[in-house]
Amino acid sequence: MSLIETLHQPLAWQSGSPLSSALFRASPNDFLVSEQLGFEPDGQGEHVFLRIQKTGENTDWVVQQLSRFSKTHPRDIGYAGKKDRHAVTEQWFSVKFPIKSTIDWSAFETPSLKVLQACRHSRKLKTGVHQGNRFVIRLRQVSDVNDLKARFESVMQKGVPNYFGEQRFGHHYGNLYKGYQLIQNQLRENNRQKRGLYISALRSMLFNRVVSARLEQSLWDKLMLGDVLMLNDSQSCFSVNETSEMTELYQRLNAGQVHVTAPLWGRGGLMTRFAAESFEQQALVNWTELCRGLETLGLNQERRAVRVIPKNASIEQEAEEQWLVRFDLPAGSFATSVLREIAHLHTEDAVEGI
Repeated sequence: MSLIETLHQPLAWQSGSPLSSALFRASPNDFLVSEQLGFEPDGQGEHVFLRIQKTGENTDWVVQQLSRFSKTHPRDIGYAGKKDRHAVTEQWFSVKFPIKSTIDWSAFETPSLKVLQACRHSRKLKTGVHQGNRFVIRLRQVSDVNDLKARFESVMQKGVPNYFGEQRFGHHYGNLYKGYQLIQNQLRENNRQKRGLYISALRSMLFNRVVSARLEQSLWDKLMLGDVLMLNDSQSCFSVNETSEMTELYQRLNAGQVHVTAPLWGRGGLMTRFAAESFEQQALVNWTELCRGLETLGLNQERRAVRVIPKNASIEQEAEEQWLVRFDLPAGSFATSVLREIAHLHTEDAVEGI
């Protein structure tokens, strides 16, 4: 199956295709994201932690501006995770800055950037260390309110497929196409960051396809012998090796204490065994060449939960056909993967991606 053919195959929904449609991101103020570190800066050290509100700007651009303003090399600037450009986001950055030196961080502010907090910390901010993100999202022109509300209540209880969102694949799937060119030896990319983005897009696409296959076969919330489960709010995994374990594990699965996982492809064999291993091999049978290509790029097999359960969720009506939804997600999960379960999203100039 070609890459283009795959992109035109929609990912499965948890409860079938939504009945409602909604206008999404009509303005940056319709999509608010607040990064939750999960810890407090210790107040000392050579790194300045900055909580910055940005509007309509991407993370890499902010790093460039911080580098120029503080006269610091970009490699000495850290962030926990990249945030959407078409949004208003509160995000943490760290800048390595001499302890005895001072700077007026408020002078860094522009119409699109605001420094909300500045404090010292002993270590650089590393990618992925934050606990999660809080979202406040406005949906306009909601066509079927009853379906929207019913689906929202359902997914907040049962969770949603933990698909990688369209941001992972780049504008018009550019990261995905370039990753495919890398695998085919049609592209050489020496920029480490860009190369990582392209490879990540390929792994994410394969993961999404395995999750979609589980949904299509009604196996998303069911266990197979040999499945690999992940503890909630953790990366710790263990295998389902005995049928005698199933009853207890089903109880833990239904309680949200553990989640079924799917592969992030790389070197080494699948971590699943028995029926689960056969299922994953069959789900990716059309992509064996791509899988082999990823194995040559130095990445090891990893696992990711196929389900994510939003927390602190609420929905309220702001105006006719206009609703505000709030929820928290752990780091690495995508708000668009929650929203696609409750409505077909569209923007004023494009439709939602993969």
